[in-house]
Amino acid sequence: MIADPVGRPMEILLIEDSLMAAKLAVQAVRGRQFDHRLTWLSDGQEAMSFLLRERQYLRAPQPDLVLLDLILPNKSGADILRAIRADERLKSTPVVIMTGEAQNLPEGLDVQAVVTKPFNAADFQNILDRLRGHWRSGMLLPAPDDKPFGGLGLS
Repeated sequence: MIADPVGRPMEILLIEDSLMAAKLAVQAVRGRQFDHRLTWLSDGQEAMSFLLRERQYLRAPQPDLVLLDLILPNKSGADILRAIRADERLKSTPVVIMTGEAQNLPEGLDVQAVVTKPFNAADFQNILDRLRGHWRSGMLLPAPDDKPFGGLGLS
């Protein structure tokens, strides 16, 4: 019988072409202090390759959360969102839109939240806290003792 749950860090995909906005998002995620691994991509087409596990991203992890800018080079955030919602593997992935122009959002976006840039770190962290409830319902947390496989001594 396993006493400690076995799990993995939360996989977060940040798709943002602005270095400053990316830094703010990373700081906000780190401020919540939960186990996570964050991948940052700044190009829309490269993000699609990651999401679809193409080319150099054949072994990319499936994200548990996508933080998505709408205005990106080579493929728009709206196109990426449509592709996420159309893909059977990805369609239930929570997406948070990060945009500088909230008043010009495309109609009918299927997202969990919209954050206007420059964003307030506390507001952004509140959104992450709200989404953590979604994550907890379908995921085991990592074992607290840093031993692989819940301390069973397996490697």
